[in-house]
Amino acid sequence: MRRFEPGEPIALRERWRGRVWVARPATVVVDEPGLLMFAIPPGTRWFGPAGTQDGWIRLKAPGATWTLEPRRWTGAHVLSFAWPGSGHAVLHLWDDAWRPRCWYVNVEAPLRRSALGFDTFDQDLDVVIEPDRSSWRWKDEDVVAEGIRLGVYSEREAAAFRREAERGLRRVLERRPPFDREWDAWRPDPAWAPPVLPDGWDRP
Repeated sequence: MRRFEPGEPIALRERWRGRVWVARPATVVVDEPGLLMFAIPPGTRWFGPAGTQDGWIRLKAPGATWTLEPRRWTGAHVLSFAWPGSGHAVLHLWDDAWRPRCWYVNVEAPLRRSALGFDTFDQDLDVVIEPDRSSWRWKDEDVVAEGIRLGVYSEREAAAFRREAERGLRRVLERRPPFDREWDAWRPDPAWAPPVLPDGWDRP
């Protein structure tokens, strides 16, 4: 499949049990063989399971079902870094005024390219890193534990998620490329239009 051009809108979808779980529009920043970068601005309209995100893990359990509802992304500018074949992404987050909020390691299934963008699936475990990389903390360990109890994940899978999160953490803390440069001053090209989901995003 073709590579996407900088500024092009795509669908970043999560798929679970053959269905769309989450669909977010994003703007392509970089689409190269060794690096993928996407931007999501505040105000972006996306779709996710109906109900509060605290309850989403129960909708992943065997036999559960869900419906999608529209949502709006608020509170952060997002610049996402991902690598083909890697089980994690690293996000740089700024608040609405472009003050750096944190680095964020998101454990997820490796990205799969599609005609509309990329498909993955969030595996719940995250790491939050201070903007200056001086400290970090685990996030959503309790959600993964609940997923094990519900039969969504196995203990072995959860251990693999932690190893993957640690790989992403080392990328940031050890300033491996592309984190060997500062990103705080990055801004999207003002000519880029706000991303919207392309037609067909809801079809598996």
